[in-house]
Amino acid sequence: MVRVVLPFHLRNLAQIDGELAIEVPPPVTVKSVLDALEARFPVLRGTIRDHGTHKRRAFIRFFACRDDLSLEPPDTQLPNAVVEGREPFLVVGAMAGG
Repeated sequence: MVRVVLPFHLRNLAQIDGELAIEVPPPVTVKSVLDALEARFPVLRGTIRDHGTHKRRAFIRFFACRDDLSLEPPDTQLPNAVVEGREPFLVVGAMAGG
C-alpha cells in the first residue's frame, strides 16, 4: 500500500479525511500512483494532471522522501520507502504571487 497525502482542497473535493492508502501494482511510479488515485477517486481526474495530456498541472508538485519529483518523467520509480509504505507520496499545491 502506498500512502498518499493530498492538499486540503483536493482532500475536500474527494471527501477524504487525512492521509490515504492505495494499492498500486508494481512498478510503483509517479504515473501509476496517480492512475490508481484517479481510478479510486474519479472526481480528482483533471485536477492533478491534464485530462488529455496527463501532464502535471501548474502549481501541483510531487514529493517523495524529501525529493521533488515534479519535473521528473512520469515513469520515475518511487523510492522503496514509499513503495513499502514507510514514507508518503506527497501531492502539494504550490503557491505563487508577489
